[in-house]
Parts: sequence; C-alpha cells; structure tokens
Amino acid sequence: MNFIRKILLPFVPIYFLVTWLRNTLYDFGWKPSKSYSVPVVCVGNLSVGGTGKTPMIEYLIRLLKHEYKIATLSRGYKRKTKGFQLADETCTVASIGDEPFQFYNKFKSDVLVAVDANRQNGIEQLQEHDPDVILLDDAFQHRKVKAGLNILLTTYNAPYFKDILLPTGNLREPRSGAKRAQIIVVTKCPHDLNTLEKKRIIEQIKPEAHQAVFFSSIAYAEQICSVSESMALHDLKSGFTLVTGIANPTSLIEFLKAKQFNFDHLNFQDHHEFSEVDIVLLEQKEMILTTEKDFMRLKQYETLKDKLYYLPIQVKLDYPNKFNALIEKAIKR
Repeated sequence: MNFIRKILLPFVPIYFLVTWLRNTLYDFGWKPSKSYSVPVVCVGNLSVGGTGKTPMIEYLIRLLKHEYKIATLSRGYKRKTKGFQLADETCTVASIGDEPFQFYNKFKSDVLVAVDANRQNGIEQLQEHDPDVILLDDAFQHRKVKAGLNILLTTYNAPYFKDILLPTGNLREPRSGAKRAQIIVVTKCPHDLNTLEKKRIIEQIKPEAHQAVFFSSIAYAEQICSVSESMALHDLKSGFTLVTGIANPTSLIEFLKAKQFNFDHLNFQDHHEFSEVDIVLLEQKEMILTTEKDFMRLKQYETLKDKLYYLPIQVKLDYPNKFNALIEKAIKR
C-alpha cells in the first residue's frame, strides 16, 4: 500500500456509505433493476481489475457456442466511440476496446460482440439480433440490469475478503456485495492447491446456501502465436522482451521464470495506449512476447509484425463438470 493510499484512509468510510446506500436502494427495490427474457450471465468482481474476467468470458463462449447463439456485452473501456457498437470486419481496438476486439478476433462467427456503457440499452439493441444468451463482461456493479446468473471472480493472492474499499484498498463496493453472486470463483490459483487450503479459503468466504465456490488456475498454451505463424514455447530463446499492459502480470512472469527463461520486462498500466515513443522503443527489441490483450493493440504496427508473439491462456477449473452444469441450468431456467 503506497503512501498516498494510506493518507486517503479517512475517505474509506465515505466511500463505504455511498456504495452501501446505493446497493441498499437496489436491494429493496427503491431503485429499479431490469430483468430480461433472454438469459443474462454476468461476470464481474468486487475489486478493480486483474481477476481474470476475459478468460472466464472466453471459457463460457467455448462452453456454450455449439448449442446457443452467444452475445457478449462490454463497456468497451478506452474506446474512441460512443454508444452502442456491434463488432464487424471494420472494427478496431479504437472502436470497441481491446478485450471485445479480442473476443471478436478469436470467435467471430460464433459470437455477437457488442459494447455499450449503458448495459440496458446494449441488451435491448442485442435483442434485435435474437441471441440465446448474453454474457455481460465486468458488470457486477451495474445494478440497473438484473442478471439471471452472477459469477464473481476473486484472485487467490488478493481475495476480496482480505481487502478494503477504495481509495485505500481495491474494492469497488463492500464485501457484502459478494452475496449477490450465485457462483464465486477463486482465480489464478497455484496448480498444486490442495483440498485443505481450498477448505480454508471457503471458510473465509463464508458462502451463502445459494452459492457455489470453485477454484481456477491459468493454463498456458504450449505454442506462442504471431499474426502469421505459431511456434512451440520450448523453442523460444531467452533474451526476449516481455511486454505487459494488464492489471497484474505476476502469474505470467512466474510461469516464464519457472520455464527457466531469461527476459527483460516492460510493464505498462492496464489497457495502456501505446504511444509513438513506446513503438519506437519496441522496434529496437529483437523479439517481443506479450499477452493476447496487448497483442490486439500492437499487431497493427507493421514494424513489429515479424517479432511480436503472444502466449494464449485458458481457464482451468477444479470441477468443470459441476461448473458447466450450473451454467446450463441457469440458462435453461
């Protein structure tokens, strides 16, 4: 916790009161939440960034795309457009944001990808395209929409039950907000997490009767990919530059170090907009490895084309069959 955050501690009770009052108004129906006939699944968190929402959305797309017509709806953080935008072959990171652009590039014909800061309007616009399921990305605090299923993510290294509210901590709302979720997933867990440790964490979460708790880890691919080719990860030579513009690159760094790679690391803020100065710096690097989200922002630069690769990831759940069954049940209900 840095010095500025510490001195802002007196403002935490004010933030608590404002967010608690807002949630209370929604909980008692004094502020309306709108439900929809189409199944709406919300993936979100209590903290700011870095819990693994994008890989979870992609997991759900892979799970459902063969049986349902899927749509995703995001805010489109840092995009240059306003209002509702539906991704098509002309879209860019600038028009819809990096994560929606990633969804569209990866799944295209399998999913409708839309952005709108007004989630009610976004859902109503998407309904004109007759989706079977709408996946809301990062909308847990968007109480104007009442999702049929809320999936709350929290990381193993920084769980919400050990955090405090902004501006000193990282929580967007009080911990009690977790009660709105039907599924809680502890993400970015060690692959060797044992049953006793899981039990200890569940005891700290104190799930309600209606809540199921799962644990997930990041599964890194054995191939790295560029615009035109892929290469086995074990063929990657030390001396490359790792470029990250995500909330928390710790897991990726630890994974690469465990593989005995030596590399330089350029660490930017989440959703970083790469400047001309940044690109000139990257042009001087012999080989660049980055995340898929950062790759979506960097692949437009021809000067980086032959040296830019990303490492794909997927979510690995401890009990995928049980998790999948809960998703299917919620959609059919």
